[in-house]
Amino acid sequence: MRDVAAVAGVSVGTVSNVLNTPGKVAPATVTRVQAAIDELGFVRNDAARQLRAGRSRCVGLVVLDVGNPFFTDIARSAERRAGDHDLTILLGTSDDDPTRERTYIDAFDEQRVFGLLVSPVGDDLDRLDSLRRRGTPVVLVDRDGTGTPFDSVAVDDFAGGRLAVSHLLDTGCRRVAFVGGPATLRQVTDRRRGAASAVSEVPGATLEVIDTPALSVLAGRHVGESLRRRGSRDRPDGVFCANDLLAMGVLQAFTMLGDIRVPDDIALIGYDDIDFARSAVVPLSSIRQPTTRIGATAVDLLIAAAADSTSRRTPANPVFQPELVARASTGGTAGPSSDLPVWSDQ
Repeated sequence: MRDVAAVAGVSVGTVSNVLNTPGKVAPATVTRVQAAIDELGFVRNDAARQLRAGRSRCVGLVVLDVGNPFFTDIARSAERRAGDHDLTILLGTSDDDPTRERTYIDAFDEQRVFGLLVSPVGDDLDRLDSLRRRGTPVVLVDRDGTGTPFDSVAVDDFAGGRLAVSHLLDTGCRRVAFVGGPATLRQVTDRRRGAASAVSEVPGATLEVIDTPALSVLAGRHVGESLRRRGSRDRPDGVFCANDLLAMGVLQAFTMLGDIRVPDDIALIGYDDIDFARSAVVPLSSIRQPTTRIGATAVDLLIAAAADSTSRRTPANPVFQPELVARASTGGTAGPSSDLPVWSDQ
């Protein structure tokens, strides 16, 4: 920085302001300092800056499955919002594995990240609470943290499960199957509870629960193949999958041999409304989550928590409402429902 200051003919403090708060410096001076930086090939030593500040300008983001477009969209949105605040997102995927999740949390802690965004695998939040109490802001993503000391941003998955199955029931389905797992994921259990609630209100309707080891296309295909082997009277007439990847796998199994027609024989609905849903061989009905708002809101909450780390601060826990997008897989027409609020703050 001293070399840059000498070439630009300014003080070291001015160079520091150009790097950190350029709005405080006259535009002509900024241009002169940037020219000196380019001439010298100067690269700021972030490790040294981190030692002085005590924290880096990086944010750790741990998601359940980066291969799921739902989490990819959240990460992309978080990255954009973080960039607005001169922050960088470091991404890790737990693969629904608590041990792997802990490894990433420990690694980000060692890097003294600015803060941590986490989609927790289970309900044990002790390690995250330890970080929070030591001054590292933590925001739960895709998990309602109401009643915990954490800020969070989530979607009402109970309402989403209820919305999906109510739609199947409205189309005439009475033998409904819920497909999803593992049960350790709060999102899965909440969506299943919502499904059960909808079924309980319709006389003669039943709900079969089919557990899966993962929320993947392959797991969905295995379920679809097992349903194909059943007699027509033993099959459900409506299937609600806990996410779109499962639903895509079920759809593949049904349509590869063409012996089960969707939705004529079995209506099918997923969850997340990923881009692939609308372009499937039978366009997939789904429950849409506002991924862009989830990612951006998570970063906003993290920045607010970092600015006010006092114990008197009340955590914020916004909960977004999901939307039904009805397509050909349930005999519906494309388009989200418009009578639901976008979000509520609980």
